[in-house]
Amino acid sequence: MRSIPGSMDPDVVRAIDARLDRVEQEYDVRVLWAIESGSRAWGFPSPDSDYDCRFLYVRRVDDYLGLRARRDVIETPLDRVFDVNGWDVRKALALMVKGNATVGEWLRSPIVYRGDAAVRDDLLALAGRTVDGRALMNHYLHVGRSSLGLYTSTGVAKKFLYALRPAVTLRWMRVRESATPPMDLPTLVAGSAVPGDVRAAVDELVRHKSAAREMGAIAVPRVLPDFVEAELRLAEAALAEPGRAREGRESAWSLADGAFRRLVDRREPVG
Repeated sequence: MRSIPGSMDPDVVRAIDARLDRVEQEYDVRVLWAIESGSRAWGFPSPDSDYDCRFLYVRRVDDYLGLRARRDVIETPLDRVFDVNGWDVRKALALMVKGNATVGEWLRSPIVYRGDAAVRDDLLALAGRTVDGRALMNHYLHVGRSSLGLYTSTGVAKKFLYALRPAVTLRWMRVRESATPPMDLPTLVAGSAVPGDVRAAVDELVRHKSAAREMGAIAVPRVLPDFVEAELRLAEAALAEPGRAREGRESAWSLADGAFRRLVDRREPVG
């Protein structure tokens, strides 16, 4: 599976493909899913945005059975253009069960460098059955609050957009009563019954950012910080209410164990 928009620099895309190939060869792993994260995948890139490739990989079964724990992250050299790193599926699945939002977002990225659609669908189904909605809400609330504070202190539009996306995600989860939100801002806005003036202001802000430097200062219409603050407060109120007792956590771990075993079974020798 591959889905690369024409707006992305083909030379950079080829270089990312080459890095993924080297990761497989040098670390003796198989890359199961590689996507773009960050502002390009979230729907609000700047002309000088870097490329944030994230990937999931699986090792050989013997590597998981050995006594020595292996590092569960692979990182490639970071520079102004490239930010390419990935997680072992064992780490990814454990975090998913604990309510981490990152893996679910990677599986829903609209920009895919390479991947097995069957693997993606299997993991999305797992997320749908095991995700902890309150933990997910808490994640997006924390990101939204932190980013809003950074925007207030810096005035950088990028920081505000990093608060806006979690706020719209929280609204999407509330309106749709779902714990499986999409990743990109346009889809979130379209599916969460955002008021018309907010939608128009979001569209305008994204247009301005598409022509500005990544860390440039752009005027943010007052309606947007007010919207973000309101959504964050609604999430805080919801999380302050007693939640239903969590059930079936052992079942969730069992389902994740099964998914992990299936991924290891799919592992074939590289090269």
